Amino acid sequence: MFTGIIEELGRIAGVERTADAVRLTVHGPLAVEGVKHGDSIAVSGVCLTVVDFDQLGFTADVMAQTLAMSTLDGAHEGLTVNLERAAKVGDRIGGHIVQGHIDGTAQVLEIRPGASWRVIRFSLDPEHASLVVDKGSIAVDGVSLTVSAVGVDDAGDWFEVSLIPETLTATTLGEREVGDRVNIETDILARQVARMLRFGEHRTLPSSVPATSGGLA
Repeated sequence: MFTGIIEELGRIAGVERTADAVRLTVHGPLAVEGVKHGDSIAVSGVCLTVVDFDQLGFTADVMAQTLAMSTLDGAHEGLTVNLERAAKVGDRIGGHIVQGHIDGTAQVLEIRPGASWRVIRFSLDPEHASLVVDKGSIAVDGVSLTVSAVGVDDAGDWFEVSLIPETLTATTLGEREVGDRVNIETDILARQVARMLRFGEHRTLPSSVPATSGGLA
């Protein structure tokens, strides 16, 4: 589990591609402090398992399904990524509960600069639109953010986030341009509620009181 508070800007230092997977080497000295084999580190929002590490960074394998759903399919040497180690029990949760299991990708549609902040509008797949609400939480490239607006127009569904200077400098979101793809993870609570509603539409829960065929003795 993660909190969406980015600890470090890392860099892809190596990419080894096979037929259905990629092995990434990520440079991130802070991310490997106290790390062990098998630990989880979120790379731009994608939870990856450490298979090797040294003082400079770590190596992780990315399977085909993850490549198909995330921006890691385009990973290349020199790419800057957001890094966060898994949360410790008892830590403050400065963002929100983030699993590192992304829903898919979104595209930057518009960037509106302000005096000391920036509003970014992202596309939103129709299947995810009901899971994103105004003032709700969403993780974009692993960054815990508050949704500042949601809507739909001729181009489709969209959501916006408002980024403060700290977020712009401490994460890769400050480098995003119109047309860029990002990883998104909707709020786990919204996903659970949506699943329960879908479950209830198709199934009838058994009665807590068993039916009887006879009368009272």
